[in-house]
Parts: sequence; structure tokens; C-alpha cells
Amino acid sequence: MKHNILGVIFVGVITAVAMFLAQTQWAIDYHLSPLVLVILLGCLFGNTLYNKVEMYIHPGVAFSKSVLLRIGIVLYGFNLTLQDISQVGVNAIFTDTILLISTFCITCFLGIRLLKLDKQVVYLTATGCSICGVAAILGAQSVVKADSHKVAVAVALIVIFGTIAMFLYPLLYGVMPLTEQQFGIYIGSTVHEVAQVYSAGKMLNSSLADTAVISKMIRVMMLAPFLICLSLYLQKSQKSQQKFTIPWFALLFIIASLINSTGWISESNVNVLRQGSVLALMMAMAAMGLTTQIKAVRQAGIKPLILGGSVFLWLVLWGAGINYMMQLFFS
Repeated sequence: MKHNILGVIFVGVITAVAMFLAQTQWAIDYHLSPLVLVILLGCLFGNTLYNKVEMYIHPGVAFSKSVLLRIGIVLYGFNLTLQDISQVGVNAIFTDTILLISTFCITCFLGIRLLKLDKQVVYLTATGCSICGVAAILGAQSVVKADSHKVAVAVALIVIFGTIAMFLYPLLYGVMPLTEQQFGIYIGSTVHEVAQVYSAGKMLNSSLADTAVISKMIRVMMLAPFLICLSLYLQKSQKSQQKFTIPWFALLFIIASLINSTGWISESNVNVLRQGSVLALMMAMAAMGLTTQIKAVRQAGIKPLILGGSVFLWLVLWGAGINYMMQLFFS
């Protein structure tokens, strides 16, 4: 119990430092989210001090990586409401669904068949690119059972290419034959992180940013059923004799979003739950950073970057095509 508490406290201190750094001007200027900062700090401590104190804090770190991760995913559901979906209509639902399925499949094909990458790295990367970046990777990690350094590789790809997208998409506005609303859906359906989506949209105007974020939230809502399907697929593909079990946190994620849609919980309390989600996910990311060895990440080589870049181009080009077709169909 003592080592459990010490580990959680250690992870909590790293999280607090990351939260402080996220409020600084340089972090804001470079659009560094708290989740990105906390895994960087975790990796820093994990590759310097952690081996000296691991025997005292490992149980608490393991608790943060597993239990707090699932709690964070469940509470993340309070970011969503069914009312959000109605604001952008079936256009965004169809667009997001087509892009989610096609992006996951093309990422798996490129990564596993062509580049011969580790399957777990590919599954994590495909999930992050298809749905909602780091939060989706964390959710998939619980299903895929990947090591921390594989999570770090996938997160790095999301950060690199999501940041590029954040500055590229505003330059594409006006060049592509998309209306303002459809361009917002385009951003929300193809850019990785919620923060990156908002930043890209905000560079243009507030109305477009709102549309982009709502479109993104539809992708986030697809996380739970996606994780259930992924768990079933992995269980069948690995020919496991174990009975299929539905990830409980995925179901609770859906329940949380449904409860939030009813308005039963006051806005102030919902904000507390949302902050709780951020805190739990940050602590889980800090714990993953602590147990990530940089040399293991380096051993992945150049292939993950090739995969991330290829999927990025796929999202920009194929995403534009799908959004244009949806615009014609629903106009």
C-alpha cells in the first residue's frame, strides 16, 4: 500500500509540473497540450531517475497506467452530448464514419503488409489517426496490451503530423472547393487531436472552429464501439480460447456521454468531471513515460515516420475528396 501511494504521488508531481508548463506562453505558442508535455516529462524522468526509485514506486506507477487510464477514458465521455451531433447533421456522421474505417484499414495495410512494422505499434497509430489522437491511443493500449515504448512511438507520430496539419489546413482554406461548414467538417474529420482541430479552425474564424470541434467530437464518440470491435477482432485473429470480454470502460464511456446528454448533471459538475478526465489521463501518460525507454523507441527506426507521413497525406487528400463528395450529396 505504501509503495502504491508513493508511486501515485510521484506520478502526480510530474503531472502537476506538466500542468504548470502547459499554462506558460511558450507552450501556448507552440500548441503543446498537457498530455504531450506530461509524457515528455515522464520519459525524461523515466530515463534518468526512475531506475533508482523503481522498487519503491513501481506499484503506484502500474496502478496509474491501468486503473487511472480507464477512469480517464470513462470520464472523457462527459465531453460529448447527442445534441452536439444534431448541430452538424448526418453529413458529418457519414464523413467521419467513412474516414474512420478507411483510415484504420489503410494504416494497417501500410504498416503491417508493406512496412512490416510491429502490429501493436500499427494498431495504436491507426487508432490515433482514425479517431482522436492520444486519448484514442490510450484507450487502444488497454485493448492491445502494448508496451509503453510502443505507445510513445504512436504518440510521437500524432504530435508531429498533427502539428503540421494545424498549420497546413488554414493555408488550404479557399484553395479547396469546400464551403465554410464543410471545411470545418474536413478539419474535424481528418486532424488528429481535439486541441489541434480547434487551433486549425480558430486560425480561420470562430464559427468554423466550432463546426470542426463538433465534427471531431463525433469521431470521439465512435471510440467506444471501435474499441469493442478491435477487442473482438484481436481475440479472433489471435485464435484465443478465452471468452470474448467487452472492455468495460468503453461501455461506461458511452453511458457517460448519454448521461451528459440528458442535462441531469449541472454544467459546473460536468466541468469537474472533465477536469478529472484530464487529470487521470495525464497521470496515466506520466506513468507510461516513466516506463518508456528511449533506446527502445529509437530501435523502431524510420519506418514509423514513413507510416505517419503516408497516413497524414491520405487524410489530407482522401479526406478532402470525401468531404467534397459529401458536400455535393447533401447540398
